[in-house]
Amino acid sequence: MDRWLKLLLGFAVAFIGAVIALAISLPLPWTLGPLILVAAARVLSVPVNSSPRLRNVGQWAIGVTLGLYFTPFVLGIIQQNILPIIGGMIFALALGVFGTYLLMRLGGVDLKTAWFSSAIGGASEMTGLADRYGGRSDLVASAHSLRILTVVLIVPFAFQAFGVVGNDSVVAGPKIVDYGGLLVLAVATAASALVAGFFRVPNGWVLGPMFVSMALTMSGIELSAMPDYVAKVAQLLIGWSLGDRFRPGFFSSAPRFLFAVIVFTLLGILMSLGMAYFLESWASVPLPTVILGLAPGGITEMAITAKVLSLGVPLVTAFHVTRMALVVMVTGPLYIAFVEKHCREA
Repeated sequence: MDRWLKLLLGFAVAFIGAVIALAISLPLPWTLGPLILVAAARVLSVPVNSSPRLRNVGQWAIGVTLGLYFTPFVLGIIQQNILPIIGGMIFALALGVFGTYLLMRLGGVDLKTAWFSSAIGGASEMTGLADRYGGRSDLVASAHSLRILTVVLIVPFAFQAFGVVGNDSVVAGPKIVDYGGLLVLAVATAASALVAGFFRVPNGWVLGPMFVSMALTMSGIELSAMPDYVAKVAQLLIGWSLGDRFRPGFFSSAPRFLFAVIVFTLLGILMSLGMAYFLESWASVPLPTVILGLAPGGITEMAITAKVLSLGVPLVTAFHVTRMALVVMVTGPLYIAFVEKHCREA
């Protein structure tokens, strides 16, 4: 089938998934509906497709939206919660070490592959590091896809099941949609995304636009609010792209390893819950916000969850941005300093 027809069919499946999710009141319907239906279609060999460029557009819109929350008042809230944020960074590193041991013992993989598969950082960055140092990059990529899928499916449903209702009073700086200002904002943030991509900044299509819109908001420059329909389309594109990562035979390619990844992710969620209770006494925000900030998911997916559930979008974003930055920066050096030495001795 022609690539464009596959892309069109993929969009149709993603949109139908969103409509079904809305009809049955799923949490995060514009993300989970497309994700679940597209993933099912891919696993069942339905000829659907996605595009990295479309995911970039979705990430750009999410990044701009997140940046609009960072008013001076919000920065004060983040400063008040700096200890929990630092605790979340340290927790992410410890969780990665625990995951390495678990994936080796339960998943039956070598130390290199387990190390990069369990690091709670950018999927593409960890896959690249695994390839550079001789790990199984295919398994690493699968591990991160499955981890993010598991977290996105479990956390919102758990919040809904336990009746967690957000009472976040923080709203984005700009309140009015001005299409002239929105055009200026779009051009400036898109340029920042391209620059971030050129310099290979992790999650550049989220972080580049986010930092530009954040700088404008902090300076009191309110070009435009982000239209609600743009946020919904962005969530659909993200869900569509996540579902497109799966292929026929995905779960049968390395069942023992993938089972170990699921176990690790489930334990990681439970450990995040325990850590959140520990850090709550230092936090000035509700416990569900801290839980979401510590959850072992991706920046984009957890930020969408925070936005839809009204659970402290800026603080959750700060948790995940700082964690990702630390993990991406230290995973390679720690591997060289400790893991590679152990591999040579073995």
